[in-house]
Amino acid sequence: MFGLFGRQKVSRTVTRVPHPRWGSVEVVRSGRAKRISLSVRADATVRLTLPPNALMRQAMTFLESREEWVERARAKVLSRYTPDPRTEEERVAEREQLRAEAKRYLPKRVAELSAQTGLRYGRLSIRASRTRWGSCSARNDINLSLYLMKLPPHLIDYVILHELCHTRHKDHSERFNALLDSLCGGRDKELSRELRNYRPY
Repeated sequence: MFGLFGRQKVSRTVTRVPHPRWGSVEVVRSGRAKRISLSVRADATVRLTLPPNALMRQAMTFLESREEWVERARAKVLSRYTPDPRTEEERVAEREQLRAEAKRYLPKRVAELSAQTGLRYGRLSIRASRTRWGSCSARNDINLSLYLMKLPPHLIDYVILHELCHTRHKDHSERFNALLDSLCGGRDKELSRELRNYRPY
């Protein structure tokens, strides 16, 4: 997947490093990364993203220099977190219901938006992804999370358009942003902010 919604498939490894405060830190080495970066995911996991040749001690030094920021970010995430009271059987039942809805709705909607925009894609796959809403491969194959069905229709369209735009621009360049914004009626930033209120699970 690319950016907020996904990344092109590139060289990528993930390891977990123990941390005294946060249990562990997820360390991602990515061929797309140009510098060391830090983020806190929706489940409060701390993630360090490194370029392929970055040294681990550099990453740890960077992390230590941002500890206060991490604490604030994790507190914000955890303040929004409500434990799921459902049983495993109930969660599975919901997932299968969403899968059925997604298979009925998403292929048709992707085809419609592709025809409207002239942005062609390869294959479409629907998966139970809990970490991303969608992705677009180097071959222009699109993967979408079945949990899109929990979003309002205009945000489903936004995610689909985001991935369709990646069939033309394999990055988040100014050209990509301009194309997506034009297809969203100038509402790209507004819709992106709204989408952050939801999580793909």
